Amino acid sequence: MRIRCFILVAGILLVSVLVLVGCAPKPAAPVEAVKLGSLNDMTGATSDVGKDMALGMVEAVAYWNDQGGINGRPIKMFQYDYGYRVPEAVTTYKRFRDFDKVVAVWGWGTGDTEALSPTINKDKIVYLSCSFSGHLCDPAKTPYNFVYGSDYSTNARAALQYWWDNYWMKDPRYKAEREAGVKPRFVFFGSFGTPYSTAPVQAIKELAEKLGCELIKDQDVSLFALDTKSQVLAVKENPPHIVWHGNTTMSVATTIKDFYTLGLSGPGKPTMHIVNNWGFDENLLKLGGAAVEETIAPSAVAYFVWDYPWKSKVVEYCQKIHPGTPFDARLIRTVQAWMKVNIMVDALKAMDAAGELDLSPTALATTREKLKTYMENTSPYKCSENYGVPPRVYTATDHRPATKILMAQISGGKIVDRGFLDMKAIYPDLWPKWLGY
Repeated sequence: MRIRCFILVAGILLVSVLVLVGCAPKPAAPVEAVKLGSLNDMTGATSDVGKDMALGMVEAVAYWNDQGGINGRPIKMFQYDYGYRVPEAVTTYKRFRDFDKVVAVWGWGTGDTEALSPTINKDKIVYLSCSFSGHLCDPAKTPYNFVYGSDYSTNARAALQYWWDNYWMKDPRYKAEREAGVKPRFVFFGSFGTPYSTAPVQAIKELAEKLGCELIKDQDVSLFALDTKSQVLAVKENPPHIVWHGNTTMSVATTIKDFYTLGLSGPGKPTMHIVNNWGFDENLLKLGGAAVEETIAPSAVAYFVWDYPWKSKVVEYCQKIHPGTPFDARLIRTVQAWMKVNIMVDALKAMDAAGELDLSPTALATTREKLKTYMENTSPYKCSENYGVPPRVYTATDHRPATKILMAQISGGKIVDRGFLDMKAIYPDLWPKWLGY
């Protein structure tokens, strides 16, 4: 009898459990992540700026995931170091496309981005690059390439224009030469074999000649240069008034120090320096010391040490994600990374809100292609104001994101804000003609 009762009770319990299990709600399916590729240089020729950029990318993605990602979908970033080697960039891009199945790519260098452009055009994958080459800004040629910072050519023209207006035309050191009708001598110092370094040379030389400068012989300087005295001595006999530097920070610091050591530049001296945005940052002060005083540069965003609307968020996530990296080692590159991520996030959110962010394998190619339209139609990107610069704007006919260029200068041992120069307003007739180089 007891055995029968036990079997009966056990059976009832088993049936009850099965009923409860059958009625229990099924666990929600995991939300599919939005996959994005990030190509970075952490060990190669531009790693002096690339390492900090890579840290900033991780921090910015972590912030957005903490905010819910892309309208509730987490961001999964595949970040790879390619050592600034074009063949490796090509291989990594194919991995992003075919294995990681990313929606879009955050790219890096000029040489690799330009080399990949035909493939990107064919694949119709949005490629938001750290190469601000003007060659990549004409959608008629590179429709899926985008740059988040003002392009190199506009930057170079702005830097030269700033020097011309504020120094050649006004500074007492040039008064006698101005009155004597002397043409200011312009020279390019940079790596002849590096597409990033040479990308804006045609543009800045054209403007130099338009302003009335004399062009003197360019000097080839390696991205790894630790001694450039031979190149500086080559121009010492007839010294330039203005030098455009096309390399990254380490090499630029070396070159300007050699000008200083040889007595050509420094406050009040005849030679002054303008530098592309990747050669001018907080490390230039540390490496260059007194030699880099008065140096001028265009900037993509506010510097890490400046005040800008989202500084507290940037600093918070520096501490949260990479607490072992001291603040005095952080650069403007961190802030650039945040804007780069923010622009992509805004476009993807707009796409998702329209119901077109379909991540299924059969729809991925179409989703990739459609993102281009959202990159353009989400403009203006007011998120750039979070990082100290005016809204970025992309159209279907022009991917140059800015006409107003933030100018910075080293003064009193600090990087100071010199305001904005609107190159479209200064040259309204030339602006359309400048697209694409």
